[in-house]
Amino acid sequence: MRLRPGLRVLTIAPGEVQIGCDPRWAVRVEGLTEPESDLLASASQGAGLPRTAPGGVSQERWTALLGDLRTAGLLASGRQRPPLPVGEADATAWGLIDPHRHGPARVAARRDRAVRVVGLGPTGLAVAVTLAAAGVGTVLGDDDAPVRSVDVGTSGYRWTDVGATRAEVAARIVRDVAPSVVTRPGADPDLVVLVDPEVADPVRSSALVSAEIAHLSVVVGSASATVGPLVVADGGPCLHCLDLHRADGDPRWARVVTRLATARDRAVSEVGVLAGIAGHLAAALVLAYLDGDHRPVPTTWEVALPDPTPRARAWQAHPACACAGSPARR
Repeated sequence: MRLRPGLRVLTIAPGEVQIGCDPRWAVRVEGLTEPESDLLASASQGAGLPRTAPGGVSQERWTALLGDLRTAGLLASGRQRPPLPVGEADATAWGLIDPHRHGPARVAARRDRAVRVVGLGPTGLAVAVTLAAAGVGTVLGDDDAPVRSVDVGTSGYRWTDVGATRAEVAARIVRDVAPSVVTRPGADPDLVVLVDPEVADPVRSSALVSAEIAHLSVVVGSASATVGPLVVADGGPCLHCLDLHRADGDPRWARVVTRLATARDRAVSEVGVLAGIAGHLAAALVLAYLDGDHRPVPTTWEVALPDPTPRARAWQAHPACACAGSPARR
């Protein structure tokens, strides 16, 4: 038996140790002898915990202690697993978060999933790289625009990439992070991430709704970003619903969307901090969907600088929309 990967053993006082640092699963053990404390401390470094008490340790006390650790969900039976090629940190974290589900199995299942990211500015690149690092087997990039000087930064683009096609550079960066990831089209994607400047593309989102393809919208402005909603086939609202709600409050909204969506140069300069927040938040929502944890939540998360805190906003399906979530369609 071993402690679950990721658990640290801290000596708090003579005869007292703490196993784990997160309040959700941390446990304090008191009244230990020095040999017992040493055994638990060695387990923090990956050593196994013997069922038979070693010399200097009472078998009765040791059996009881192992039983308490097992009841607390801190033990993992079996041999020490080999490290995963990618997603090792995810596997460790999920092994602690959900003791009833094997963390490595969750990450391994992501190898068979495919995600397409449309729009590979700094935000879209952050989404693609994060998904690849988390173990998603196929990450497809879609963006024929060139890398611009304002794209260079923490997202991964470098000055030597300026002028090259975003999709080609992004594929290289993704493979550098996860060499086993597939970056060329093959299987149909399980989900599409749409990264748009200023407004969501109404034509593209409508086509995905018609094809019943799950998709997540990310809209990036000069000093703000909106992540969501995650649109699935069995529930609304869709992106058109959001536009209809906005048009209810602004009669000119449809014209604004059309002008922005059809502009020749739709690109915006993406602030690095904003791209990081929006990109990683979007990747987290995608992983929750791929892992089967997502439940349709009609929510957008809006970030407006200088406040870096995402603010949740709930939406309802619009009665005038023909999507699966609208009352008329139901």
